[in-house]
Amino acid sequence: MLQVTHLAKSHQTPQGPLPLFSDLHFNLHAGESIALMGESGCGKSTLLHMVAGLEQADKGRILIADQDLCQMNDRQRSQLRRYQLGIIFQQLNLIPSLTIYDNLVFQARLANRVDDRWLMHLVATLGLEALLKRYPAQLSGGQQQRVAIGRALAARAPILLADEPTGSLDETNAEQVMTLMLALVKETGTSLLMVTHSALLAARLDRSLTLSQGQLK
Repeated sequence: MLQVTHLAKSHQTPQGPLPLFSDLHFNLHAGESIALMGESGCGKSTLLHMVAGLEQADKGRILIADQDLCQMNDRQRSQLRRYQLGIIFQQLNLIPSLTIYDNLVFQARLANRVDDRWLMHLVATLGLEALLKRYPAQLSGGQQQRVAIGRALAARAPILLADEPTGSLDETNAEQVMTLMLALVKETGTSLLMVTHSALLAARLDRSLTLSQGQLK
């Protein structure tokens, strides 16, 4: 499903390249869930963005559906994201000028995969029925997070990437949102790669990887 090999990334500084990580290897199998952990600043989000094709690697391979992201141009990466990936960003990135319904269906429309029955199932499961005509600014943090999860799953992409999906929520809301997300991931057989600082949340996934001193352990 996802295969990462010999992956390396450095940040440019006035003093020269600063290695973030080098020679990373891991696989994410169909239907598997992995928690990506590590201290702040270790490169977890950067790694997730590279898997999403939003940042480029210095070297290595990122294979999704047997296609190497590292060999693609921007247009090709955008096309692969559209059909192969659902993404939950740390800042959510809901579109403020669109209603909740239009935010939910946005990614599915781009992929030409609008399925009204599936969308209404997501709406019901995530408890968003009464919110569809509202706008993101009118929702609580937990409600916005549920919309972001629904949007990422609406197109039924085989891989879900989530960057601290409950990081801005209190413990009770985080637990509720996580339970909903994992139930939908299991129902669809979606593969999940999730960045998190929480050992409790990580324990609910199939396995964990820790990024430390430029290596995955």
